Amino acid sequence: MLTLEEKEYFMHEAIKEAKKAEAKMEVPIGAVIVLHGKIIGRGYNQREESHDATTHAEMLAIQEANRTLKNWRLEDAQLFVTLEPCPMCSGAMILSRVKELYYGAPDPKGGTAGTLMNLLTDSRFNHQVEIEQGILAAECGALLTDFFKELRKRKKTEKAARKSTMEKNKEG
Repeated sequence: MLTLEEKEYFMHEAIKEAKKAEAKMEVPIGAVIVLHGKIIGRGYNQREESHDATTHAEMLAIQEANRTLKNWRLEDAQLFVTLEPCPMCSGAMILSRVKELYYGAPDPKGGTAGTLMNLLTDSRFNHQVEIEQGILAAECGALLTDFFKELRKRKKTEKAARKSTMEKNKEG
């Protein structure tokens, strides 16, 4: 069992990954996979850059961990992610046999680790994932809130600039 300090340390590592996404104007979600106290996989959201809907932070971290271990099974691994996983990422955790999930902020629009539903503990699947939510939840949530606030502000500024340009073109 991990201590609170260990959980917060690894979530801070996931937050570092989320900030890499934010720097590229991607939704700031980050993930790390830990095995025996060591990070074996990292990932951050890359959908805009890759033009690939499957390049979620968790998916990329799982892929890196699989390459690190040269094994598709992550049976004793823990996944730390800043936002509650979606159905695709929850499915990948089940299929790769991740042991434990720790996430920061809940996702009311797509979370499948307890918010909308819980795929990870459904006994109809051949594997279940233990879940702990709310690790550095305020910090993880603020990353997303601040990102979308800034995005809306930027879009509003761009819209005003386009409108101004159109008005100047009409006058000229």
